[in-house]
Amino acid sequence: MNNVVKNLAIWIVIGMVLMTVFNQFNERPAPTNTMEYSQFMEEAKSGRITKAVIDGRVVKALTVDGRQVTVYTPGVQDIWMVSDLMKAGVRISASKPDEGPSLLTNIFVSWFPMILLIGVWVFFMRQMQGGGKGGAFSFGKSRARLLDESSNTVTFADVAGCDEAKEEVQELVDFLRDPSKFQKLGGRIPKGVLMVGPPGTGKTLLAKAIAGEAKVPFFSISGSDFVEMFVGVGAARVRDMFEQAKKHAPCIIFIDEIDAVGRQRGAGLGGGNDEREQTLNQLLVEMDGFEGASGIIVIAATNRPDVLDPALLRPGRFDRQVVVSLPDVRGREQILKVHMRKVPIAPDVDVSILARGTPGFSGADLANLVNEAALFAARSNKRLVDMDDFERAKDKIMMGAERRSLIMSEEERRNTAYHEAGHAVVAKLLDKTDPVHKVTIIPRGRALGVTMQLPEGDRYSQDKERLLQMIAVLFGGRICEEIFMHQMTTGASNDFQRATDIARKMVTQWGMSDVLGPMVYGEEEGEIFLGRSVTTHRNLSEATMQKVDAEIRRIIDEQYALARRLIEENRDKVEALAQALLEYETLDAEQIDDIMAGRPPRPPKDQGNGGASRRGGSAAGRASEPKPGAAPDSPEPVV
Repeated sequence: MNNVVKNLAIWIVIGMVLMTVFNQFNERPAPTNTMEYSQFMEEAKSGRITKAVIDGRVVKALTVDGRQVTVYTPGVQDIWMVSDLMKAGVRISASKPDEGPSLLTNIFVSWFPMILLIGVWVFFMRQMQGGGKGGAFSFGKSRARLLDESSNTVTFADVAGCDEAKEEVQELVDFLRDPSKFQKLGGRIPKGVLMVGPPGTGKTLLAKAIAGEAKVPFFSISGSDFVEMFVGVGAARVRDMFEQAKKHAPCIIFIDEIDAVGRQRGAGLGGGNDEREQTLNQLLVEMDGFEGASGIIVIAATNRPDVLDPALLRPGRFDRQVVVSLPDVRGREQILKVHMRKVPIAPDVDVSILARGTPGFSGADLANLVNEAALFAARSNKRLVDMDDFERAKDKIMMGAERRSLIMSEEERRNTAYHEAGHAVVAKLLDKTDPVHKVTIIPRGRALGVTMQLPEGDRYSQDKERLLQMIAVLFGGRICEEIFMHQMTTGASNDFQRATDIARKMVTQWGMSDVLGPMVYGEEEGEIFLGRSVTTHRNLSEATMQKVDAEIRRIIDEQYALARRLIEENRDKVEALAQALLEYETLDAEQIDDIMAGRPPRPPKDQGNGGASRRGGSAAGRASEPKPGAAPDSPEPVV
């Protein structure tokens, strides 16, 4: 409501300015009927003037035909004008002298439009500079938001899943609470702490908890808030921010996404950015220059430490790096408990099962999981959020919403069923693959079907045999299309892309080839970074590249042959699994075990809860169109 009133007032002022300016420049004197003095006297003597009003040297006369004329007289030079008029029978009267507007009034009326225009211009300049903070030209003022100790209620109890990171920063809290404990032994607290980790792992929350535990002021700013179109503005904001921090010392300055301003300096493609580099230079000087900032701890967060300037990472600036990694199963359980505090949870919800079923989830992902589960419960008019809501929320987050309205032909459904059955059967027959948790042919997101393999525990590396079996599982879908449907579709494109990517990395990066040995062939390809080399140098001969291609081809052919042999030897299990998918659309682990044991699958527990989530495990599916692949040890597998 306040914004509406504010905007309405602005437009009223603008309208008044325009109207005033228009009237000022559009004023035209009213047309007047003037008469020369000599003619006026002749007309009066001829009896054609009936009345005259003398106003100083101006005479306003009325003729016999009703016209009003104005005559400018010579004044005191004609001393007989009044007597001549009286002799001619003209009625004469005189008006009171008009003093006219004062000088100040004339000045105000003349300059009012200009003053109003200047006021509107100043108002808009203040709005563009952040609501008038520090004046109309406060370009160099810091935009850091101050959160004092009374309003910051976040503590380490609100941060879970990163125990090692909390232990690293506990020393900062102890120093801020009792600096003399360290200073009397000659110890110096780190001036800066760089928090590194994937997005959503809680870097910002951890920095806020440090300030909450230490009960000190907390300045929060983003790296992009320093950079402006004017060169030197960012450096001025850095100086102003540290000046404010010195007044509130001891305190914490938190710079989020510091890679926006702290990228490597130097020549690259297109040269450097003068504004960003000057801002970085000023930040380096403020952190460790001639004037030390005592009692100020700078905490920065980024998920791209590789692009930061080396001068930022040296001792004396960011003295230590705290890695905030993805939580393990115990950390995920703790994070889920923190986010479940505000949600009414049903007794059947087992947090440990949810934690084991969400490998690779970050803290933000787990918060989203709890929120989605609460939304599902609200749509069903439940009073408590139960385990079924969490399962449905997990499926939606990983796979997207169910597309039950998608119209598929019967042939398309059968092809998808055999495709997913091929993945599931090969995964069940191999010993080092992750257990098959769920298979679905319900379209979700961009996928037409998915086979989910959920690992039994967190895994941080992969062995050669497991990687080879992953490739075999990926080929199971296409092989079933060829054997049972006698056709090839584009649904296996993503499977081939992932299988080729795994085989290539085994040969060129992980040293898992007996022919080529433990050697890295070629540099890892990545996006071009302007502070580094633009091109990728490959110190490989043509003969070596041919050997690399031949070895990749050998691995793919061997695993393709293995998957084909397993499917041909177990045609009955593939047929049974495909028919069950066509009937139930979604099969869980128990139903799949029944089919693999030769028994009819037990009835589904909940046919409405179809779909599968694949995050953190290996997943293969039939995609509706090609999608980018992911490394086998990546927490983001794709269909």
